[in-house]
Amino acid sequence: MPTHTMRAIRLHEHGGPEVLRYDEVPVPEPGPGEALVRVHAVGVNPPDWYLRGGMTSMPGEESTLSLPAIPGTDVSGVVEAVAADVDGLSVGDEVFGLLRFPGFRGSAYAQYVTAPASDLARKPAGIDHVRAAGVPMAGLTAWQFLIEVGHDRPSPFQEARHRPTALDPGTTVLVNGAAGGVGHFALQLAKWKGAHVIAVASGAHESFLRELGADRFIDYTKDRPEELVHDVDLVLDTVGGPHSSRFLRTLKRGGAQFPVLPGDFDEEETAKLGVTVSSAQVRSNGAQLAELGRLLDAGTVRVAIDSTYPLADARAAHERAARGHLRGKIVLTVPQE
Repeated sequence: MPTHTMRAIRLHEHGGPEVLRYDEVPVPEPGPGEALVRVHAVGVNPPDWYLRGGMTSMPGEESTLSLPAIPGTDVSGVVEAVAADVDGLSVGDEVFGLLRFPGFRGSAYAQYVTAPASDLARKPAGIDHVRAAGVPMAGLTAWQFLIEVGHDRPSPFQEARHRPTALDPGTTVLVNGAAGGVGHFALQLAKWKGAHVIAVASGAHESFLRELGADRFIDYTKDRPEELVHDVDLVLDTVGGPHSSRFLRTLKRGGAQFPVLPGDFDEEETAKLGVTVSSAQVRSNGAQLAELGRLLDAGTVRVAIDSTYPLADARAAHERAARGHLRGKIVLTVPQE
């Protein structure tokens, strides 16, 4: 069993990366349905800096978080203890997971974390903890947008339930922001289903994205995708922002655009074009992670790591994230002493 204290990154105030503090805190104890995980690596995600910057509740969630708080949701590690009512997990199992999302109670930036057993899956044997920690939020986002939602809870972004587009060899998918965390998983999942994939990113990422299977590459710094591409079945836009609607004109009638981040769309325009705009909110799902794990073990999907930082250097990791143009995921490595 672990000692009674551990090192963790905590927020005592909101602000820039400089407010991330490396503290000594008590080791948490697992409650009913939970496991205690000794963390080996932690994935860095946008909600981490949303929380740092002042957001205390996720869209659609009523509970708010008070400070001090440990950020983070994505972990890979080893089960240290399990509650009496947990089946299927044992001490010593290597696991990974997206913890308690949507919400800010994952508390992953730490040497130990408690996790609902249902949020965890066995870590793929073929990848290390660093790569496994880069999967959960980004991989599940791509999975739930493109393959299977996996739940029937309402989205805070729309009234209608999100329904993925059927992907097959007759389908053309455009992925905007294809080199990022969600984007590079989405590209590979679409290829797994046989789709023809157009990847949009900056020119520096062309060879990387072609290695992942992109059939066509567009450098957005040189060309405007909406002027080059037509009759697409699906656009997955991982970038979002006020100009996301420009991709609507690349779609064929009956096509769909899935904005991962909220965009500004005109209902009259989408109706006139005969297209659908649909979004979802990623949720923790150990069973879906297990399916992703099988693809990772088989080499069908791989994880790109942009950079790694020691847990104590979480500030530097957040500064890297703020510079943008990521290729894959940023991961924190956790000391095992």
